[in-house]
Amino acid sequence: MPPTTTESEKNPVRYMHTVSEAGRLLPSSSRWNSIALDFKLTPKSSISYESIPSKYPKSVDCNLVITDKKHFHLFIIVAVAIFFAIIGLALMLHFLPQKHKHQDSSINLKLAINQALTFYDAQKSGNYPRNSSVKYRGDSGLQDGNLVKTNLIGGYYDSGNNIKFTFTTAYTMTLLSWSAMEYQTKFADIDELDHVRDIIRWGTDYLLKVFITSPESNLTLYSQVGSTISTNNEPNDINCWQRPEDMSYGRPVSVCDGSATDLAGEIVAALSAASMVFKEDKDYSGKLAQAAESLYEVVTKEDPKKQGTYTNVDACGKQARMLYNSSSYKDELAWGATWLFLATKNTDYLANATQFFLSAKSDETMLDKGVFYWNNKLNAVAVLLAGIRYFRDPGFPYEDVLKLSSNSTHSLMCSYLFKKYMSRTAGGLILPKPDNGPLLQYAATASFLSKLYSDYIDHLKISGASCETDEFSVAMLRDFANSQVKYILGQNPMKMSYLVGYGDKFPVHVHHRSASIPWDKRIYNCNDGKTWLNSKNPNPQVLLGAMVGGPDTHDNFIDQRSNQRFTEPTIASNAGLVAALIALQDYSNNSHDMKNSLWEWT
Repeated sequence: MPPTTTESEKNPVRYMHTVSEAGRLLPSSSRWNSIALDFKLTPKSSISYESIPSKYPKSVDCNLVITDKKHFHLFIIVAVAIFFAIIGLALMLHFLPQKHKHQDSSINLKLAINQALTFYDAQKSGNYPRNSSVKYRGDSGLQDGNLVKTNLIGGYYDSGNNIKFTFTTAYTMTLLSWSAMEYQTKFADIDELDHVRDIIRWGTDYLLKVFITSPESNLTLYSQVGSTISTNNEPNDINCWQRPEDMSYGRPVSVCDGSATDLAGEIVAALSAASMVFKEDKDYSGKLAQAAESLYEVVTKEDPKKQGTYTNVDACGKQARMLYNSSSYKDELAWGATWLFLATKNTDYLANATQFFLSAKSDETMLDKGVFYWNNKLNAVAVLLAGIRYFRDPGFPYEDVLKLSSNSTHSLMCSYLFKKYMSRTAGGLILPKPDNGPLLQYAATASFLSKLYSDYIDHLKISGASCETDEFSVAMLRDFANSQVKYILGQNPMKMSYLVGYGDKFPVHVHHRSASIPWDKRIYNCNDGKTWLNSKNPNPQVLLGAMVGGPDTHDNFIDQRSNQRFTEPTIASNAGLVAALIALQDYSNNSHDMKNSLWEWT
């Protein structure tokens, strides 16, 4: 009987192995010498394999020998199933709404945002809206502009006084518009989108009145309504403690020409940014953008030798010098040109913006380095230009400057995170300008920019970045942003919320005329007002949502009406707080459209 033929003898199998120097597969007499290889992923060698004899033609050098077809088919099916499962899971994670649970449960951001916006309702000048939630305000400033034969009714009172500053109004509208564009979905989630738009429109309606451009005459800008300097001890908006509804003293108007480059640049930024907020209202949006372009064209054609700051000319800015002295104009030109590019997509404005940014960067002083507030927009411009680089990618010839803006932004983020760059109070409040004015305004904008930039790099699927010798992550930026807001809202050594009306303990002697004088249908003159200024009693009205100046560098706070460094709010400071709060607010679970309206990504 012939010997039994085994299955392996019927289908002889040849095994293969490798020799690293060969660079290809070679025959093997035993399966134990063979190794598994991917198709064409043979080891590399500097020795030519032609020198090694082989019984296999080159055409099959990288073929795979299959010993069991049944198991091989099963392997293929399982591998394909795993592959498609991974792809399906990745797509599901990408398209499902993200909940972004970064918010600290110990703070109520939704309430804080509503209150911070309500502060602007208390600051409105002109024909006061009858449906306002603020019931201790009425019509005021209805004669504003009469002294220069123009209509300057409307706008916002700057702070606890009754003055309207165009410079800070424009900055405020720019910053509110920026936050509304970056976080439109969040505002809508908490039913505050119409509210913030109403606030912005009240401001831009006023800004459209404060300049005149025409081919027949030079540029005219109105920088201020109200007086800080008294002549012959006459009542004015500083020495008279009186509600705006009761004002009977004169309201002088400060007038500027084309040399007020910074003021014009700030107005351009505000109108450009707001034009995007109202893009669904094509007529109004177009009106804002057209006005911004017209003003920009006039101010940039001004003789460079005449360009300067508005407070450098007495007729234009002497009255503002003691409160809002402007130190440069190049950052406002870069700020205005950047927003014009974003609003119009005209790359001529981007070319201007990058040039102005470089020029402003070279002139940057140590005093304002790392600070974003009404007097310095350079750091905010750097963040915006970085966004343009990431999400618009204009390429040549802008890449070098845009890369510089990214590096500058990384340095800014590191200055926020590491104490060797910026000091902090013992309670954790960052101190970009420890010797200059109320401190909370700087912490609020630092919180906003850090959270915003964390969102940028998170969208790029980048976990972090570096600056020189230091590295930072998305989580570090968000923790810092959250820490500054928590400090403002009460988690500080004083255990006091610096947002009026928020929490159980907040300032009750706010430096504010309307809030400190009773709303009892009586008219109080300047002398009457002194009684309320010097009263030890809490304000009869709660100025809901006002962020006061805040503590000193030792975390100490004096709740005293006459000490305005501690207790006076401003529209500019509150804009930074609104931006920080909305940036940290989580998307709701019902958010399906998380589109970023500025960069148009989801």
